[in-house]
Amino acid sequence: MIGGDVRDRAVGAFEGLALGDALGMPTQSMSRESIATHYGRVEGLLDAVEHQPISPGLPAGTVTDDTEQAVLVARLLVEGRGRIEPRTFARALLDWEADMIRRNLADLLGPSTKRALELLESGVSPEETGRTGTTNGAAMRITPVAIATKPDLDRLLVAVADASRLTHNTSLGISAAAPVAAAVSAGIDGADLGSAMNHAERAAAEGASRAPWAAGGEIAPRIRWARAWVRELDTAALPSAIAEVIGTSVAAQESVVAAFALAEALGDRPLDALTLAAGLGGDTDTVAAICGAILGARHGASGLPADLTADVRKVNDLDLGGVVEGLLELRNS
Repeated sequence: MIGGDVRDRAVGAFEGLALGDALGMPTQSMSRESIATHYGRVEGLLDAVEHQPISPGLPAGTVTDDTEQAVLVARLLVEGRGRIEPRTFARALLDWEADMIRRNLADLLGPSTKRALELLESGVSPEETGRTGTTNGAAMRITPVAIATKPDLDRLLVAVADASRLTHNTSLGISAAAPVAAAVSAGIDGADLGSAMNHAERAAAEGASRAPWAAGGEIAPRIRWARAWVRELDTAALPSAIAEVIGTSVAAQESVVAAFALAEALGDRPLDALTLAAGLGGDTDTVAAICGAILGARHGASGLPADLTADVRKVNDLDLGGVVEGLLELRNS
């Protein structure tokens, strides 16, 4: 029998991811100035304006690739009893993108994932296809791996690398996914936020050595620096600090670090953290989704705004409780 608190925190991680994703949907790939012009201050779920470059006109509460690919990973993990076969993963991702195209949506595979799948189709080994993957795609969909895996660092890093290698087999790609998984998994086990974030820093540092080196600012020291820096800032200074200095692009060393900075600064106020993320500009849905997973694991589903998470479940017909049960069975096997 899985403990109620553990289940609540595991569901919270997935629902926090989906809520952050949905809050960031209408603002993704827009500038801070454009967000302010079209939406004002983001304080809740919003319909996407027609000027939205990726999701024009989508209704409030709709999730994007972050949640949809995380659900895909969760399904494959449960079906594979904890293992995702690379070619099965590739086919599932391509089928997902084909469905997006059929729905006339521009929310398609990210650049690292797209490149990796093209290489796989051309005959390149799955061990080699992710050698250019330095974006945040692996990090955005790693939450199911964290739910399915206890926070023991070696075991967790093996699981992260196995789930990420196909598309993000670089020091940046793995060291971006690893701290997200570590913070979420530790949170599900009941760690306080500071302990979970410290565990994440260790995972990022160790994860960088689990894949071929790629040039770029290293994730672990950037998370450490960002956490210390934002502690000294008031809330009004956070948007400029994160958007202008840390960055919010799809580059792993920007958006993933931005999510940790927000979790550090506003860890006791999940909704404030996620709405602030949605207004930052850039890859807002992914920054908010990662931050939501970390804080959802800490506070549990019961600590998230119930009206908003209910709206997200309804709009997207999401049954996250069912998939979480399967992932928790893997965690305790």
